[in-house]
Amino acid sequence: MPNYRRAFVPGGCWFFTVTLLDRRTSLLTDHMDRLRDAARLVRSRHPFEIDALVVLPDHLHAVWTLPDGDTDFPVRWSRIKAEFSRGLPHFEIRDPVRRRRGERGIWQRRYWEHLIRDERDYARHVEYCWINPVKHGLVDRVRDWPFSWFHRDVRAGLISEDWAGDVEATGEFGERES
Repeated sequence: MPNYRRAFVPGGCWFFTVTLLDRRTSLLTDHMDRLRDAARLVRSRHPFEIDALVVLPDHLHAVWTLPDGDTDFPVRWSRIKAEFSRGLPHFEIRDPVRRRRGERGIWQRRYWEHLIRDERDYARHVEYCWINPVKHGLVDRVRDWPFSWFHRDVRAGLISEDWAGDVEATGEFGERES
């Protein structure tokens, strides 16, 4: 098994990509209330700030800031995934390893994280969250995707509702192309 090296910076800020195992499903948008409840429960027990978030049918992107002195984002993701999965019907096909471990076949085990280095890096990753539904062809304008904290930032006066207008999303940031 590979030895994954993660950056653990107390009180750090990270960009994440978290993906369903079956990329053909729309579980995340179909069960938004369950995902919200899972995140709310985990945040109540293990506080953190969600600086940006976008939920697509089969994956999500988030920018989080942890409290001072805290480095444990893995336990937060593990518990959000478990809470979301709990109570969903058992529809997925599980491989022998997942069956032996008693795991569901909903989420990819790993996720991608990137330690935010500076304000410019932070802005690029927040904007990537906003633009991602356009990048995936789900909408033509950022404001048309309902499952994004872009709307929260518009309400807070941090960004204009017509940010990016009708655009073609390109750039070397966020998730890697397969």
